[in-house]
Amino acid sequence: MYLRWAERHRFKTEVVDQQEGEQAGIKSATVEIDGRAAYGWMRAERGVHRLVRISPFDSQKRRQTTFALVEVLPEAGDDIEIELNWDEIRVDTFRSQGAGGQHVNKTDSAVRLTHLPTNVVAQSQNERSQTQNKEMAIRVLKARLLERALEEQEAEVRKLKGEHVEAGWGNQIRSYVLHPYQMVKDLRTAHETGNTQAVLDGDLDAFMQAELERLATGGGLAGVPVDDDTDEA
Repeated sequence: MYLRWAERHRFKTEVVDQQEGEQAGIKSATVEIDGRAAYGWMRAERGVHRLVRISPFDSQKRRQTTFALVEVLPEAGDDIEIELNWDEIRVDTFRSQGAGGQHVNKTDSAVRLTHLPTNVVAQSQNERSQTQNKEMAIRVLKARLLERALEEQEAEVRKLKGEHVEAGWGNQIRSYVLHPYQMVKDLRTAHETGNTQAVLDGDLDAFMQAELERLATGGGLAGVPVDDDTDEA
């Protein structure tokens, strides 16, 4: 969905890391998006996204609910000083997973960096060499540490303003319902559409715009309830 959104805006994208699911699909992925105000737009997508559908991986065709956590990190540019103390970073190497070229699964080219004081983890396995993967992992780690620092600053500002840090009933921000009806609804802004296919194909601007306007005007959460039937996940 986000790759197609970036394509619509002619933004450059790169899949930095991708972990396959144990049975099917993708367990997690890290994508770099490079374009004008890309972070400003994408930060409206941070949070838990809920999908309700007839799973294509279930032979009994049951309705299932799944969740995806979206994290949005700003890239730490050369003009931003993020100092890494390598005495506090554990470096692990392992073999890349998935289909690939000649060296995949033959050399320990993938790199995982763990910042021990914060337990922040960054990894890369899609580059051809260990050196390239380490460089990419360093960029991701710096971005995660920068985002952590920004979140701490935002939390302090919210505390000073007397606002609640979390919504009272949970962190879910949007529901994508494909069965038994078609509806995508944002719980923060109450913006919704029945054209689910367009949204999953990257048509997200209206949702992003509504959330950015809510943040800019200091508006509260819409607090719209959704269908929370107990489904198999």
